[in-house]
Amino acid sequence: MNTERLVKMFQELVSIDSPSFDERKMADRLTICLKELGFAVSEDRAGEYYGGTAGNLYAYREGTLPGEPILFSAHMDTVEPARGKKAVLHEDGRITSDGTTVLGADCMAGTAAILEALTEIKEEGKDCRSLELIFFIGEERHLRGSAVFDFSDIKAKESYILDLSGSLGRAAVQAPSLVDFQITVHGKAAHAGFAPEKGVHAIAAAARAVARMELGRVGEDMTVNIGHVEGGVKATNIVPDTCFLMGEVRSYSHERAEAQMKKIEAIFREEAEKAGGSCEVRYTVPLHAYQVPESHPSVSRFRRACARLGLPGTLEPTFGGSDQSNLALHGISGLVLASAMEQVHSCSEYTTVSELETVTELVKLLMMDAE
Repeated sequence: MNTERLVKMFQELVSIDSPSFDERKMADRLTICLKELGFAVSEDRAGEYYGGTAGNLYAYREGTLPGEPILFSAHMDTVEPARGKKAVLHEDGRITSDGTTVLGADCMAGTAAILEALTEIKEEGKDCRSLELIFFIGEERHLRGSAVFDFSDIKAKESYILDLSGSLGRAAVQAPSLVDFQITVHGKAAHAGFAPEKGVHAIAAAARAVARMELGRVGEDMTVNIGHVEGGVKATNIVPDTCFLMGEVRSYSHERAEAQMKKIEAIFREEAEKAGGSCEVRYTVPLHAYQVPESHPSVSRFRRACARLGLPGTLEPTFGGSDQSNLALHGISGLVLASAMEQVHSCSEYTTVSELETVTELVKLLMMDAE
């Protein structure tokens, strides 16, 4: 393996500013790399849909091994603080940012691994499967890039997403539905000193509703959270007439997640009406639950590759989201692979040279698997 080239590519990708919906420079660099590797590359108009600077990248290259194409994917955006990133290589092999930004190993480690694996296969003249690659925008904003991608022309039925943190040799085979909700409780303003009885206290009504909710871990496969609350005006003498709340429900059962959301909505409407007010409830479902059976070809291929590399080949559920959720909605089953990124979404994020090497070898074996 050309470790020096791999690390330099990772450092270059990290240095490219690519916060969500400002992925233009990243898309341009990846397009050049992929064309040099013999891929036909196209870009959709997802950026226009969100007011961003770039669309999702799709690339295809015919293989020399039989079988349907395999799809590999990563996302182009990074969470904030994402501008001015620098990948600092330490003597012990750790790679960190300078401490003022995230590193961007999420998701540039997986991206660098894909590019290096392809480069090595080309240089060595190895046979590999037909490959489809998709690099999505806006993944960190609830998978918005893959949410509007046109999957109708995708040939692959199996996928590998390089977007899981933690030790290598693990893969997520199950992920939850996520219901993201916003609730506004409407009351009535009044003077809190002279006529509080004429007001309808929106914050109090919302608080009674929250007190009735099941929060935290609900049963074995669900979590519920209220993450943000604000209400009233910056004055102590006014009965607040609004209270705004944001929260989420996650469950491995899509039906249970939706049922819990309906229960939450009913509680808020009841408490608002009892107080003499009303409420508005809005929610979206950016993640849909899926599960890949252990008998699936993507699992068998992953386990073969892990065995050759001495990795555990562990299958596990995740309560996080990835673009695989939207792939699964369109009949493309696959795994989310641990891909050399640690302590993601923080300025303490890091990777290591050895992990980059290992995930590259793993991707390479998956691409060259003839079974």
